[in-house]
Amino acid sequence: MNDCCSGGKAPTDLLQARQSKTLKAVFGINAAMFLVEIVAGILAASTALVADSLDMLGDALVYGFSLYVVARSDAWKAGAALVKGVVMAVFGLFVLGQAAYKLLHPEIPVFEAIALVGLLALAANGVCLHLLWQHRGEDINMRSVWLCSRNDIIANGSVLLAAAGVWLTASQWPDLLIGGAIAVLFLRSSVQVIRDALRVQAAHKTLEADPPQCRSSR
Repeated sequence: MNDCCSGGKAPTDLLQARQSKTLKAVFGINAAMFLVEIVAGILAASTALVADSLDMLGDALVYGFSLYVVARSDAWKAGAALVKGVVMAVFGLFVLGQAAYKLLHPEIPVFEAIALVGLLALAANGVCLHLLWQHRGEDINMRSVWLCSRNDIIANGSVLLAAAGVWLTASQWPDLLIGGAIAVLFLRSSVQVIRDALRVQAAHKTLEADPPQCRSSR
């Protein structure tokens, strides 16, 4: 009987295959956009673009971790989510440090480059969000990558605001403020992902120490 299978594959195998396909696609998109944004951010002297490029790199690493654990246990997925949260926190702190450096060494960013690359990044992350939307409730692994993608859309919109602000004020302040806000978003999301991962790990340890069959026999 093939009521719950397709082509001889179990539903779990089909789900993991779909997740893997999606993760490979979004990994490629984010890796490519990291290279584009980091070069543009350095050339344009934009903290917001550098912050967004690190967001892309962090997401590429996140998707890589997620792809590695897609067929593994919930404990592995929780461990990968914990690593993702730590990576997001490190990038957030790095961007705050870069913003502090720009305060000491002011330089007006090139708003045209910020706007152009910001639009490209928004389009790329829109595709990623669309691909990940269907997976957002499947497990902690896919929920964490969906959260990353959702935050990317917010960050990209903020980069475009930074470009408009630099153009209107002819100063670095809009770029610095947006870059700092993206960093805070990193840190807030990292706390959420780490908290979810620790909760799953704690539940898994409880099940290992006191499995259901042991509880039912008491």
